[in-house]
Amino acid sequence: MIPGLVIGHAVFHWIVQSFVVVLPEIQQAFNLSTVAVGGILTARELASGAVKIPAGVASDALARYWRWLLAACLAAGGLGALVISGSAGYAAVVTGIIIVTVAHSVWHMPASASLSYHFRRRRGMALSFHGIGGGIGDALGPIATGVLLLVLTWRELLSSYSLAAFVLGAIAIWAFAPIGRMPTGRRPLAEPRLARTRQLLRDPVLRRLAIVYGLRAMALVGLVTIFPLYLENELSLSPASRGFHIGLLIVIGLLTRPVVGHLSDRLGRKRVMVPGLVWSAAMALALALFDTGVPLTATVALLGLFLYPDQPVLTASVFDLVGPDVGSTALGLVSFVGGLMAAASPLIAGALYQARGFGTVATYAAALFAASALAFGTIPIPEPHRLK
Repeated sequence: MIPGLVIGHAVFHWIVQSFVVVLPEIQQAFNLSTVAVGGILTARELASGAVKIPAGVASDALARYWRWLLAACLAAGGLGALVISGSAGYAAVVTGIIIVTVAHSVWHMPASASLSYHFRRRRGMALSFHGIGGGIGDALGPIATGVLLLVLTWRELLSSYSLAAFVLGAIAIWAFAPIGRMPTGRRPLAEPRLARTRQLLRDPVLRRLAIVYGLRAMALVGLVTIFPLYLENELSLSPASRGFHIGLLIVIGLLTRPVVGHLSDRLGRKRVMVPGLVWSAAMALALALFDTGVPLTATVALLGLFLYPDQPVLTASVFDLVGPDVGSTALGLVSFVGGLMAAASPLIAGALYQARGFGTVATYAAALFAASALAFGTIPIPEPHRLK
C-alpha cells in the first residue's frame, strides 16, 4: 500500500513540476505575456485552495471507496495533462492546469487519511514516506523533463505523462484494494460524522493547529521564493550552482523525512516539531551570514534537515487530534487556512527583499518559524503513544 501511494504521489509532483519547466515553450507557442503566464499559476493556486475543504469532506464520506477515489485522481491528473498537450489556446491551458491541480489536491485527502487509518501507531513515519514520493517527483521531474525536451516537443512530452497517469490509475484499482476497508461495526454513520464536522469548525485546538500550519507555510514559501533570487542577484552563482543548492534542500529532506516521522511516533510530535522549527529559524538566519563556498552549501544542507520533513508530522498531528471519522475534513480545513495565510507571504517577502535585502527576508522567515514553534508547543494535542 505505501509503495503504491508513494509512486502515485511522485507522479503528481512530477507532472506539476514538469509543467513549470515547459512554461517557456507554452508561452512561446501562444505568444503569452508574462502577466498571462502568471495568470496560469494564479489559477493553479486558487484551484488548490478552493478544493481542499470539499475534498476533505468527500474523502471522509467515501472512506469505503478510497481506492476508487485515488484511482480517479490519477486518471484526472492524466486528463489534465492531456488537455494541456492538446490545447489550442490560453483557456485550454488554464483548464488543464486546473484539472491537474484539483486532482492533486484531492489525492492528498484519501492518501493521508488511509495511511493515518491503517498505520495509527506509525502514522508519522507512514506519512513521511508518502512525502518522499512528492519529493522524488519534485527533484527528478524537472530534470527528466529538461532532458526529454531535447528529443520531444512539449505537447508530446505532456501526452506521454498523461498516458503514464492513466496506466497507473488503472493499476491503482487493483493495487489499492485493501485501502479503506473498515472492520464491521466501525463504519461511521452520516449523522455522527456531520455532527463531528460541525464540531471541528468550533474546535479551538484545531484552529490553533491551523495557525501553526499557516505560520510554518508563510516562512517556507517566503524563504524559497526569494532564495533563488538571492543566489543569482547577490551571490552571482551560476545556473548549475543555483540548481544544486535549491535541489540540495529537497534531497536532504528526502533522506530525513522517514527519520523525523519515526522519531515523532516514538518521542511525540512536540518533542520533534518544536526543536525542529527552532532549528529551521536558526538556519534561516545563518543563510544571510554564510554566503560563500562550503559554508553556504553546509548551511543549505543543514536547513534542509527539517525544512520539508516537518510537514508530515503536522499532518499526523491533525489525525492524532480528530481521529479517523473526520480526519480528511480536518486536514482540509487546516490546509485551507494555512494556504490563505501563506498566499500573502511571497508578496511580503518580495517587498522586504526589494527594500532591505535578503537579510531582512531571512529574519522574517526565522521569526515565523520561531512563532510556529512557540504556538505548536502550547497546543494540547494527544501524543502517539497515548492513542488507542
